[in-house]
Amino acid sequence: MYRPKINFQQQYAAFNENICDFDCGQKCLEYNPSGKPFCCDICEAIPTAYDQEWNYLQKHTDLWHAWDQNDCSKNKPNQKNIEKDLVDYQILIACKGPADCIRNFRAVSCRQFPFFPYITHDFRFLGMAYEWHFESKCWVINHLHLVRNEYRKQFIVFYDQLFSIWPDDMESYASLSDQMRIAFIERKKRIPILHRNGHSYLLSPKNEKLEKVDPNKYQKYGVYKHEIS
Repeated sequence: MYRPKINFQQQYAAFNENICDFDCGQKCLEYNPSGKPFCCDICEAIPTAYDQEWNYLQKHTDLWHAWDQNDCSKNKPNQKNIEKDLVDYQILIACKGPADCIRNFRAVSCRQFPFFPYITHDFRFLGMAYEWHFESKCWVINHLHLVRNEYRKQFIVFYDQLFSIWPDDMESYASLSDQMRIAFIERKKRIPILHRNGHSYLLSPKNEKLEKVDPNKYQKYGVYKHEIS
């Protein structure tokens, strides 16, 4: 299938803001037995790369290699079949580790983590939702009020452009958004949304009705329940 070309050097430069005003990875690593930030621990989160992105990375850095099950010494069962959930224009990748990170060559999946574009049932890109499986681990998910506006703006612009070039990628995130709605209906919880309009909301997973909220009041999970930010 032909896919229009994307200049990932330009896209990386345009999507390069920090999520917070400090290194949030230093906030969560104390809770990870590996001593690494959860987002940089290959046993916790496996990055992906678009095929064109992977070609760009291979030409410009040796930071990355194609992911292998042996990259995680724990050999977690939930990682064994992860490749089956990939779309055909993505691959799983792994880096040398957080100590060797080269920020300019972070993959898109690293830059967006822990967020993904939330797509409504009627196919509108509403804003940023988070990877809910990391609620008890990710510091950022538990401190959404500290997400920088500049980061949010770059996130929105990046995916607006990406979806205009690769509409099928929007379909992939629509499927993920639907999975989140199902999960939150089962939990009887509303979905936190960092809206593209700059405000924060709780979204009903049943009818997608939005209620504007103070982001300081979002629920916290795990060890972060008792933290004061």
